[in-house]
Amino acid sequence: MKNNIIEIKDLEKTYVSKGESLTVLKDLSFSIEEGTRTAIVGSSGNGKSTLLNIISGIDNATSGFVKVGKYELSKMTEKDLCKYRSEFIGLVFQFHYLLKDFTALENIFLPAYMAGKNKKIAMEKAESLLQEIGLYGRKNHLPSELSGGERQRVAVARSLINDPKIILADEPTGNLDPENAALISDLLYGVSEKYNKTLVIVTHDKEVAKKAQIIYRLQDKQIVQENKE
Repeated sequence: MKNNIIEIKDLEKTYVSKGESLTVLKDLSFSIEEGTRTAIVGSSGNGKSTLLNIISGIDNATSGFVKVGKYELSKMTEKDLCKYRSEFIGLVFQFHYLLKDFTALENIFLPAYMAGKNKKIAMEKAESLLQEIGLYGRKNHLPSELSGGERQRVAVARSLINDPKIILADEPTGNLDPENAALISDLLYGVSEKYNKTLVIVTHDKEVAKKAQIIYRLQDKQIVQENKE
């Protein structure tokens, strides 16, 4: 039996601004098993990205229990959370966030270098990941010289460089045409299975979601598991 790598209990997230409050998640409880590929779906503005940001430690819960691996996020300092995001979590966003003055290879390599990894080993791994995503021949190209799909493939490779336990992907195909969306989703599901990563992918794309083993729907501040067709 697999262990739960993500455990969330009684989660609430309320934003307060100028005396007004907006609750986007309330009394939310669920868990994700290690090594599974999970999609979270739902209409825009219902808290999917907020939930992913809480799991990644980018945002904090208003109340509730959030444990990812051995990390209980509410008890961690900002320094601890930075280390957690660097080593335990791989992030892929809707926009690639590649550094425009660095090549594809350098963009993949940099997170490992910044984490203090051996430079030679990190560079070799970055080159290996470029091979994995089929872009080794474009390793010296800047982001401006790559297509949208190629840039997002580099972003996926970058998320793997520090060998994270979990890949969190927030609408990773949202800016892509259907062909590239299928390619990126296949890549994410493929590498997470190959390297035994837990994948949590937030998406509004039914074609992307149905490739997951488990689908959760966020609706009315709550989360429910959907039956797969």
